[in-house]
Amino acid sequence: MTAAPNLTLWGVGTSRTVRAHWAMHELGLTYTTRAIGPRTGETKTAEYTALNPRQKIPLLQDGDFRIGESAAIVAYLSRTYSTEENSLIPEPPRDFAAWLEWTFFIVAELDSTSLYVMRRHGADALGHIYGVAPEVVAKAGEYFRQQLRHVETALADNRTYLMGDRFTSADILLTTCLDWAIAYGVGICDNAQPYLARIQQRPAYQLGRAANVARAAPERAR
Repeated sequence: MTAAPNLTLWGVGTSRTVRAHWAMHELGLTYTTRAIGPRTGETKTAEYTALNPRQKIPLLQDGDFRIGESAAIVAYLSRTYSTEENSLIPEPPRDFAAWLEWTFFIVAELDSTSLYVMRRHGADALGHIYGVAPEVVAKAGEYFRQQLRHVETALADNRTYLMGDRFTSADILLTTCLDWAIAYGVGICDNAQPYLARIQQRPAYQLGRAANVARAAPERAR
């Protein structure tokens, strides 16, 4: 494992917290897990609110530095702890721009505009908090499937990953959305099926999912 200075990751149990755990394992980092969950009261304690006034998870502490938002955490880890042999962000300017496009698209269109809307207003999810709205859920699922055409087109050339032959953090973001969509019964596009199957075989994916399971107490993750 690659030694890293005092990394602590707060948060387990969600489709967003798993991204940070997965990235840690892709990069071979040793870190401490603070296994708090959403809507348990644990994000509203004085200790955690002092670290993250937004009271959201995940949150990464790297020494005296703190950063929230799952996509930002993954990008930070990638830029800070990647090596020439193991990097999750491409360096060439145009490849980097394409990576940015994928990242923003996945977070904005697939995650927050589609899947999280379904989660907020679904009867079996957070509808009891934000209001059950079946029509809104149906429209959000429809929008997700429409936006997934971008993924279907990109993967039509049988590329291994979104960026071609190179695995990047964009694959982490997309895979978590695909997993989420399947769990919600939305379904995914045809070309994403073999792509997802390949990604799910990655050891770091499996380790990240295992690390994301809610626990009764903090645990040292490797």
